[in-house]
Amino acid sequence: MTEASVAVHADADLLAQAVAARLVVKLLDAQAERGQAAVVLTGGRIAAAVYRAVGALPAKDAVDWSRVDFWWGDERFLPAGDPDRNETQARAALLDALPVDPDRIHPMPPSDAGADPEEAAARYAAELARAARPGTAVLPHFDVLMLGVGEDGHVASVFPEHPVHYESRPVSAVRGSPKPPPVRITLTLPTINTAEEVWLVAGGSDKAQAVGMALAGAGPVQVPAAGVQGTSRTLWLLDRAAAADLPARFRSLR
Repeated sequence: MTEASVAVHADADLLAQAVAARLVVKLLDAQAERGQAAVVLTGGRIAAAVYRAVGALPAKDAVDWSRVDFWWGDERFLPAGDPDRNETQARAALLDALPVDPDRIHPMPPSDAGADPEEAAARYAAELARAARPGTAVLPHFDVLMLGVGEDGHVASVFPEHPVHYESRPVSAVRGSPKPPPVRITLTLPTINTAEEVWLVAGGSDKAQAVGMALAGAGPVQVPAAGVQGTSRTLWLLDRAAAADLPARFRSLR
């Protein structure tokens, strides 16, 4: 188990810029070590700000974007191009402006791809398996997996006390999501926890209680963010508002 570390930034804008800078450095380090890199993207307002900040960084040009694989932690089961899809957000904010290899962009299937949510989840699991190293596990290497944190402590589309929390398959359909839309696809917690580094990114006072509970050791069924950890690093990246309820051992960071 990796010990969580926390970095607090003054406001949401500085948080987005700091995460963007960290991401570029992480991708460069991964390419220096392995010749390629893989990142799992998330959605939400902070994620969009991070993607725009990456696009504004001169250092981004040092990354060989044609050798970066892009995956998603979860997706709303909506038609392709729907503005509420995380894929649509990431393409508009960053990917469409980068010299990426289209074959290395791995969106979760949309609702108009001819499959129900369960089949769509199985298709994504199969795509992950195809990208895994031969003779190894059924998942590719994720250098960094980014997650937002919901007001209720959910991550990806793993919600508190939802049956998907107990799912052992790599990817799961989600029905009856407490947050609209009700049908989604998500990486499961066992899959999330295979990433080398997991970054939990949260901004705003509405996230403070969930962040505080997760870092105080809440049960992962009640607060899924508490059950997330990277194999080498688990990093919470917060703005000052989201850090308002940090446990005592982290309060010097606020």
